[in-house]
Amino acid sequence: MKKRDWFFIISLILIVWGLDRVTKVWALDTIVGFKFYGPVGFVLHRNPGAMLGMFSDLPPVLRIVSLSTGGAFLIFIYTFIQYLLPKRSLGLRSGMSILLGGILGNVHDRILWGSVVDFITLGSRQKATPAFNVADALQWVGYGLIVVNLIKEGNQLWPNENERKQTWVNPKFQRKYILKLMAIGAGFATICGTFSYTYLKVTIDDLVIGRSTTIEHKFIFPFLVTFGCISGIFMLTLFIIGRILSHRTAGPIYAFELFLKDLANGKDRKFKLRAGDEFVHLEQLAEIIRAQFKKNYTANALTKNISDEDKEANPKKPLDPTG
Repeated sequence: MKKRDWFFIISLILIVWGLDRVTKVWALDTIVGFKFYGPVGFVLHRNPGAMLGMFSDLPPVLRIVSLSTGGAFLIFIYTFIQYLLPKRSLGLRSGMSILLGGILGNVHDRILWGSVVDFITLGSRQKATPAFNVADALQWVGYGLIVVNLIKEGNQLWPNENERKQTWVNPKFQRKYILKLMAIGAGFATICGTFSYTYLKVTIDDLVIGRSTTIEHKFIFPFLVTFGCISGIFMLTLFIIGRILSHRTAGPIYAFELFLKDLANGKDRKFKLRAGDEFVHLEQLAEIIRAQFKKNYTANALTKNISDEDKEANPKKPLDPTG
């Protein structure tokens, strides 16, 4: 990935998000009633749930907080997947950016208004699809690009010959690495949870006149459940990411150790890392060591040959025991 590739990938997110905002502003200012133009209809609708009205029946606190936080969580996942992909694969990366841009467009609505603006429907006045928006439509484009490119480039992204047979190359180091990463995540989750819980509780106590126990139970319990689920998924994600990153760190060191052992035992071979591994500079260092090893080996062999030739040309005479 070059700088212009990253610029293109990130720009797609902003373009999709911006296009969604412009069309929603147009819909809010223009659409009145229910009108059809051929198979495409326009009707203004507020969707409190996810795509096509999913999760609309959940309590507002649980629904809005979960869906909005889920969008922020997807940014975190998106960033790491883009980093971990071993190949350029602009088609797959573009699909992910279009998908994220569409999701963020709807997340923006939930944070700002508590619901998503839908205004497009297909079919006829008598039989029409549920209303959706440009962000929803572009999300399906993103899904399609992801699926097509996974099918098309799956063997190139994760070729069998490029996989290590061992998941735990250096178990002690990898577990320690993962625990540190999860400890940082747990600390961050604890800070966010404490802040959010106390802020919510103090706000309820200040706004409610009289006993606030009932209101606290109504809002705080769903909050704790939602926050616990999100934190659990976050920790699981950190575990998976930590395993992958530690594997890409411990793997090259382990492979380099094997290379040095083979070289010391007289087995000359090329040192090559897997796609996405860290410490890529070890490949250059390995070539320098190989070249020096060959040079020393040739010099030693030449010295040995010269020594053998001298022995053949000037054999030592046996000592005369009589003097």
